[in-house]
Amino acid sequence: MDIRQTLWAVIREIIQTALVSLAIFLFVYVFLVQPHRVKGESMLPNFSDGELLLTEKVSYYFSKPARGDVIVFEAPNAHKVDFIKRIVGLPGETVSIENETVEINGHPLSENYTNSATQGNSTITLDQNQYFVLGDNRNSSSDSRSFGPINKSSFRGRAWLVYWPIIKTGGSMGVRFVSKREYSIPDTLNDF
Repeated sequence: MDIRQTLWAVIREIIQTALVSLAIFLFVYVFLVQPHRVKGESMLPNFSDGELLLTEKVSYYFSKPARGDVIVFEAPNAHKVDFIKRIVGLPGETVSIENETVEINGHPLSENYTNSATQGNSTITLDQNQYFVLGDNRNSSSDSRSFGPINKSSFRGRAWLVYWPIIKTGGSMGVRFVSKREYSIPDTLNDF
């Protein structure tokens, strides 16, 4: 083998490796997980401004979104902008906000993940494929209280893993999996 053939074999191997790597990256990015950055303070104290997280896109093909899931979705008012919020109301439910309390079908929602009262005074019954979402930091959140319920078609995915910053710092809890919160109100009306 002369030098020209050897060089061509190396170049061909590099191109093949790059194409396979690109195909794997695109498959993972389009169908499995996507990175997102938390912007703002709407999810404090659980997610801090600037944290980087992975949003997984697979679970909602096999199961329905549940109360307490933290999701990333396309903002209803601004295209090309994604919001991160927590699902509070599910399709077919009536969500009421009165006296700084969130109620689902007349039952108060126990929310141990937020340290701020829910301002507002409204009642809405969700249609099929509609979800009511709220930020954990209710005083600094643009959520379903202002733009209404969101459709499942706007979901980008479920927050799965916070990967940056790695180390726990003053404003961040470091690397962690995003777990679902358990509620006093079940996800189905049949459980009442």
